[in-house]
Amino acid sequence: MPLNANQLPIDLGHLSLETLERLQKEVEERKKVPQAKKKPGRKPGDLSNDRLRTLVEAHLAIEAQEAAEAGTLGYMARALTLATMPHSKQQGNEFHRRNGAFSMSMMAPSNVGLPYGSKPRLLVAYLTTEAVRKGERDIILGDSLSDFMRELGLQVTGGRWGSITGLKQQMARLFSSSVHCQWENKDSTSIANMPIVSKAQLWWDPKNPDQTGLWESTVRLGEDFFDEVVANPIPIDLRAVRAIKQSPMALDIYFWLTHRLSYLKKSYARDIPWAALQMQFGSNYPTTAQGIRDFRKQFMGQMRKVLTVYPEARVEDSATGLILKPSPSHIPRLIPKK
Repeated sequence: MPLNANQLPIDLGHLSLETLERLQKEVEERKKVPQAKKKPGRKPGDLSNDRLRTLVEAHLAIEAQEAAEAGTLGYMARALTLATMPHSKQQGNEFHRRNGAFSMSMMAPSNVGLPYGSKPRLLVAYLTTEAVRKGERDIILGDSLSDFMRELGLQVTGGRWGSITGLKQQMARLFSSSVHCQWENKDSTSIANMPIVSKAQLWWDPKNPDQTGLWESTVRLGEDFFDEVVANPIPIDLRAVRAIKQSPMALDIYFWLTHRLSYLKKSYARDIPWAALQMQFGSNYPTTAQGIRDFRKQFMGQMRKVLTVYPEARVEDSATGLILKPSPSHIPRLIPKK
């Protein structure tokens, strides 16, 4: 069945000022109603009032002004879009994903572990954006930890389970990892081994995140990784990324959908089997009929979030797979370089 913004909890469509006022009023009215106890079995992708408001505000901002004009044009690494990083913590120190003829393996030292969740995706988007904008391997992360976290769209919270601790751990995991990419076709095989970072120097004090260090914290991207992201960046809107940043799968879907629809031929629909999408996005699910059904439910729940910030995307949820139809690009695929 077709899936678009009209299937969200509140009809978004192309929102006019009148529609926005109605939406805001409805959200406020929902806040006034006493909340009953949560029912079990909450559907994947269900949104709270605050999350819905965040997504709608991002949609309106994107609709009002293009990313390049708003200064929110960013980029994501192609290799980590075609096949994605772990969503959750992994037991081992190797992780594999496949997308057709392309396969990706991520490796990390056993005493550090693999990156997982939303934060590594935000970090890769930041590093890729800076590399493309400046054309340099050395990336300056800023004078203070709090400033850098705000650049990523993260709130600054301390403690064992706070965002500072979580970001510090994921930075160590990501910066210690390397990516192995392999493209196979009938006539040839291409292999690339790419450390994401060759060197990192962080001068921040997690106990004093607002404190400015004596030196700037910097990261030097691995040479091959830098060459790949500069040669093949995927344009993204950072406003959309920040709106869906709480879900690693929603981020993965947004990066992939933005890229995939940018080159889908006119009047040509593509049906991608659920089993293939599971190999690309959700390898933690078992490769059984029930595992595919569970993955499909989770995937489409996260897709609804993506369609809130990218309602022009035309996709259909069918029993056999996801159908992509020609759609307006969220961001032009080719951005002229100055």
